[in-house]
Amino acid sequence: MDGLSADELVQLILRVFKPASRDRRLAVLIDLPDRALPDRDEWRARRALAAGWVRALAAARDTCGLEVELFAYRNVRSNNAELPAMAWPVDPGRLPATADELADERSLPLDDVLAGHRLVMAPTELSATAPLKRLAPRLGFRAATMPGFTAAMVPALRLDYGEVDRRVRLLKGLLDRAEAADLAFLVDGSRRAELHIDLRHRAAHASSGLLHEPGIAGNLPSGEAYIVPYEGEHPGDPSRTSGELPIQLGDDVVIYRMEANQAVAVQGDGLIADTARRTLAAEPATGNLAELGLGVLAELGVRPIGQLLLDEKLGLHLAFGRSDHFGGRVGPSDFSRPEAVIHQDHVFLPELQPRVEAALVELVMPDGARLELMRDGHYTVSFDGGS
Repeated sequence: MDGLSADELVQLILRVFKPASRDRRLAVLIDLPDRALPDRDEWRARRALAAGWVRALAAARDTCGLEVELFAYRNVRSNNAELPAMAWPVDPGRLPATADELADERSLPLDDVLAGHRLVMAPTELSATAPLKRLAPRLGFRAATMPGFTAAMVPALRLDYGEVDRRVRLLKGLLDRAEAADLAFLVDGSRRAELHIDLRHRAAHASSGLLHEPGIAGNLPSGEAYIVPYEGEHPGDPSRTSGELPIQLGDDVVIYRMEANQAVAVQGDGLIADTARRTLAAEPATGNLAELGLGVLAELGVRPIGQLLLDEKLGLHLAFGRSDHFGGRVGPSDFSRPEAVIHQDHVFLPELQPRVEAALVELVMPDGARLELMRDGHYTVSFDGGS
C-alpha cells in the first residue's frame, strides 16, 4: 500500500469522512487510458494503488464497517472536464489495462453509482474535482478527489488535520472579509508586476481534508482556503481585477495582462509565449482568473513534489479557466468543446517557479485598511489569532 498500513488507511477514512450509520458504501473511482490518451507509469501505479486500497478496506470491513467497490470510467481527455455518463464495476484483482477492454453490457450510469455510494474516493489521472463538486449536492455523496496522487504524498495524509483545518478557516475568514487582494511579483529579482484582484460578491471556501457533511467534494491531501475573483456578472458592475500576472512555464516567463478579470494579452518571446497567445485566442475562457488560493502545508514542513494535488496546498496559487465548481460563473459551456475545459493552477514556490517571486500579498478591507498576508513567499499573518 506504498506507505499506508491497513490500520492507517482505515483511520484515514474515519478521519476524513467521519462515517455515520447510514454511510456504509464507499466507491473508489479510477479513470482508464485509451487510444486517445495512452497510459504512463505513474497512472498505472496509481490504479494499482487504488486497487490495493480497495482490497485492504474490504479485508478490514469488520473494523471500518464499509462495503467498498472499485469503479472505472473512460478518461475525459482533460482536467476537470465533465465526467462520462457510464462507469464499470471492476475487480481490484484484475484491473483492465485500458478503457477499450470494458464491456458495454456491464456498464452502469455513473449518476447511479454516485447516488448509491455516500462516500467516494477518486485517485484519478485527470482531475474530477470540478464535476464531482457539481454533482455532490444533487446526488448526496461526499467525495475525496485525489488527481495525480502518488506514494510521495502519503506523508501529507499523516498530518494533524485538526491544525490544518484551524489555519485554513482563519484564512477563509480573512478572504471573506476582504474586498480585494493586491499582489506584487518580482521576475528575475527585478522586473516588478502588480495585480489587483476583485474579491467583492464572493464567499471563500475552506478545504482542510475533512469531509464530514453530505453534498461536498474536496481534495485529499488538502490544506487551503480559496476564493473565486469577482467575474463581473452583475449588470453595471464590472470586475475590477486588473494588472499583470507573470507565470513561469518551463524555463520561460510569460506575463498575462489582465482586464476585468480576463487575460487580454500575453507578453513574452519564444514558442511558449506564442502557444499561450494562440490558446488564449482560440479559447478565451482559459484566460478567466478562476481562483486565488492560499495553501498552508509548507508552513507545516511539507515540500513540493511536482504534483499539483499536493503542491497547490503549500502556498499561494492562482488558477485560470473554469470557476463554476467554486461558485463562479465560467463553466464548460464557455469552452468550445469538452476536452478544452480546464482549471489550471499555478503555484508560486521557488522550487516550481524560480524566476517568479510572490513579493507581497495584501488584503484590502471594506474600510480601506490593508492587511499584509504574505511577504517574500511566506505568511506574515499570525496563525495564532489572525489580524
